[in-house]
Amino acid sequence: MLPILFALTIIVLLFIVVIAGQPDEFKLTRSTSIAAPPEKVFPHVNDFHKWEAWSPWAKLDPACKNAFEGAAAGTGAIFNWSGNKKVGEGRMTIFESLASNVIRINLEFFKPFKATNTAEFIFRPEGNQTVVTWSMVGKNNFMGRIFSLIVNCDAMVGRDFEKGLASLKALVETAA
Repeated sequence: MLPILFALTIIVLLFIVVIAGQPDEFKLTRSTSIAAPPEKVFPHVNDFHKWEAWSPWAKLDPACKNAFEGAAAGTGAIFNWSGNKKVGEGRMTIFESLASNVIRINLEFFKPFKATNTAEFIFRPEGNQTVVTWSMVGKNNFMGRIFSLIVNCDAMVGRDFEKGLASLKALVETAA
């Protein structure tokens, strides 16, 4: 019995060491080029009322309950959502909005898990196009580190970012 307990202890210790070795923070980033100037792209991100037209999560739960607070757009705008298990529940608050340049959002998840991250959109003119970069950064707590061992979050959430950017591109280029 003692050798089995010793082996289990070693396995648990190795597992804890592997988890502790995972990064404290994560960052995922995706970009696309849109054939329009930044001032044509920026309003679609700066106004949460316009997100339904391009957000990858809006299509996952058409019955999602959405509520808007604060400013109509830009700094101080707040978007609350409560939906099915695919979209969960949370709140986004724009805390920095520099016209046609950058938008920074405090992103709070309440369900299916609690987390607070920062989302960022950077709009960089490049010739007659705009390169839009969508990033999210956050802390990896102990459970997040375990989850990252099982699930490739960059690939999973990155696919959603790619879908959202493709929808934003189609929306803006069609309007132009």
